[in-house]
Amino acid sequence: MSKRLDVLAAVKALVQAAVPHSQVLGLDGSDAAPARIPPTGRVVIRSGEPGEPEVDLCPLVYHYAHRIPVEVTGATEEEVDRMMGRIGAQVEADRTLGGLCDWLEPTGPNTDDIYGEGANPARGADFDLVASYSTTSPLN
Repeated sequence: MSKRLDVLAAVKALVQAAVPHSQVLGLDGSDAAPARIPPTGRVVIRSGEPGEPEVDLCPLVYHYAHRIPVEVTGATEEEVDRMMGRIGAQVEADRTLGGLCDWLEPTGPNTDDIYGEGANPARGADFDLVASYSTTSPLN
């Protein structure tokens, strides 16, 4: 697998460890988000965009700041806040994803109500996990 996919898999594992009772989906083509939000909440991790790398020429190394979008959904503001707090604690416990990246940093969240047909509005938040890592090839 490429470094990008290794980092995405590690982020998904980190989030699953943080909120083990919630549904955690990695929307990289392997999971599909159901319409209903489970009572224990849901976290969706998207592939994101590695962006344009900084390049060192000798030796050749590509440095990425990969923005990985994360969406947290729960029944109440408190539940969403609790889930984000657990994810934040997990990030602080392993900022390098076991050595896969140089640094992992969450951005501040945006929160809003999520409306569904015939249901009470759920609460949602979205933020990015920014993974800084290097590789010798933009395709690996």
